[in-house]
Amino acid sequence: MPQLAQPAAPAPELVGNLPDFTRLVEQVGPAVVSVQAEIGSKLQARRAQQQMPQDDEDDGSGDAQIPEFFRRFFGPGMTPMPGMPGMPGMPGAPNARPRGTSLGTGFIISSDGYVLTNHHVVDGADTVRIKLSDRREFTAKVVGSDEQSDVALLKINATGLPVMRVGDSKLLKPGQWVVAIGSPFGLDHSVTAGIVSAVGRANPGADQRYVPFIQTDVAINKGNSGGPLLDTRGQVVGINSQIFSNSGGYMGVSFAIPIDVAMNAVKQLKATGKVTRGQLGVQIQPMDRDTAKALGLADASGALVARVEQGSPAERAGVLRQDVIRSVNGQQVYDASDLPPIIGAMAPGTKVTLDVIRDGKPHSLSATLNALDDNVAEAGNGRNAAPDKAPANAAGNALGILGKDLLPEQRARLGLQAGEGVLVAQVKGDAARNAGLQAGDVVLAVGRTDVGSVAALDAQLRAVGTGKPVMLLVQRGGGTRYMAINPAEG
Repeated sequence: MPQLAQPAAPAPELVGNLPDFTRLVEQVGPAVVSVQAEIGSKLQARRAQQQMPQDDEDDGSGDAQIPEFFRRFFGPGMTPMPGMPGMPGMPGAPNARPRGTSLGTGFIISSDGYVLTNHHVVDGADTVRIKLSDRREFTAKVVGSDEQSDVALLKINATGLPVMRVGDSKLLKPGQWVVAIGSPFGLDHSVTAGIVSAVGRANPGADQRYVPFIQTDVAINKGNSGGPLLDTRGQVVGINSQIFSNSGGYMGVSFAIPIDVAMNAVKQLKATGKVTRGQLGVQIQPMDRDTAKALGLADASGALVARVEQGSPAERAGVLRQDVIRSVNGQQVYDASDLPPIIGAMAPGTKVTLDVIRDGKPHSLSATLNALDDNVAEAGNGRNAAPDKAPANAAGNALGILGKDLLPEQRARLGLQAGEGVLVAQVKGDAARNAGLQAGDVVLAVGRTDVGSVAALDAQLRAVGTGKPVMLLVQRGGGTRYMAINPAEG
């Protein structure tokens, strides 16, 4: 009778030099927890809208335009797939979670029970439950939560817990291996790996402008929120927070909150239950080639100041509109999105040195930061002023901008002072139209010179000279920004 095959000695590896994360996962996995938050009915309805994939939009050209946007992932039930009945988290499964809950991930940062996760995982929760890797479950207290950084600090009554080691996210470089552990779709302790795609990424939305995100290609899905992003030393360097997706699922672009940003929030949440940030008091915009050319600069690095708030640290320091902020305390500002995280990471009362370019010359200014007012209106919100019908006569300037004097009640509605701003009634010139100027905008200044009437606007534009780039300070809705218009490109 033939002998049955016996287990053979392990065969040699046929493929070498591949990354192996088994030891890392064995060591750090016990510090990763699952988070289940029972949320209120109103927030549940809001989240249901956020989680739904957006329908394809048609721009009238016959080609469907699929919008790309950031999605936060709360872990709605998966659609059953053939041959996969009863998987965790699926509708109808024995252990399917109740409706009105948010599933996420967290990790333990102290042996006495402090847990870190995302704000959006526990936002509005009535009850938060934590499940450890050893299957023990605890009801957690929300110590504090910060929407701007999307960080929440939880506490459970336990001791002797395994702890996640904290690394240094400032040392991360594109191309570096990273690992995520989380609960996508309720599948606890799922491990995925990839590389750092970029660092210092800005959120296209305005709600998290103080977070310089880590971009990775690590597979992240709904339920991974709040889980750790780890380096190859097993140290947490980020908190997985968002994905960039057309469909709502993983598409190779994921974002994590740097751990140094998160731990700064943790210290404040433990001490006061809230997070405070420094505020400079400027409205800024990105630089581009046309803007740099109009300002006579050799490159487009820095943050262009479009507005200085009255009574702000920036005003007291002498910052002016059209200044270009190049560094803060020696830290370079390459793009406008670099400035908010730098300032926001500093405590109110901090003294900073601003290096700015003004009229092509460097200046050094000193400012003492205020506390950030979270109720300040976001730039760009709201609508344009109503474009009045303009008279038929031609514009009195080379850019073809047909202005109309504002009435006192219009200025009051727009939040402008007496003698401030000119309404754009019509844009006839191609250069101004191509730069984005449109009817209903309000021109506040040409360069640094304020304009409050059509005559003043036309006079300033004539003084600039034909063919020379022009900087217009424009208010649209709640936002103020400079537009660089090059007549030569009209």
